[in-house]
Amino acid sequence: MSVGVLLLTHEAVGSALVTAVQHVLPSLPLHIDAVEVPPCADPDVMRDLTATHARALDEGDGVLALSDLYGATPCNIGLSLSSLGVRLRCVSGLNLPMLLRVLNYAERPLDELAEIAASGGRGGIFIDHA
Repeated sequence: MSVGVLLLTHEAVGSALVTAVQHVLPSLPLHIDAVEVPPCADPDVMRDLTATHARALDEGDGVLALSDLYGATPCNIGLSLSSLGVRLRCVSGLNLPMLLRVLNYAERPLDELAEIAASGGRGGIFIDHA
């Protein structure tokens, strides 16, 4: 068994990140799915859809939900899923370094993987010192 990874993003963000990560890692070590929330989507409908995706990804070790923006609808939907009995951890601020870091530590348990995701996201931010 392994942790499933669910990208909860605004429209077109999640699928673009999956495409990018497949370019770097052609064989993904974890199951990844993306739920993208369109601008005019009904949050209740999207919550039900997201719950279906999360349940499908959960092989017993839980689901790591990576969201693009804290406080936005995709993140809020992820945060609401714990009431459905899905073992899920949410991390916001999704970027490509975060996703790659998660996949490079695929064997880690859910709680540790959430910390690794946050660390990878922060570590992927660079400011030049020119």
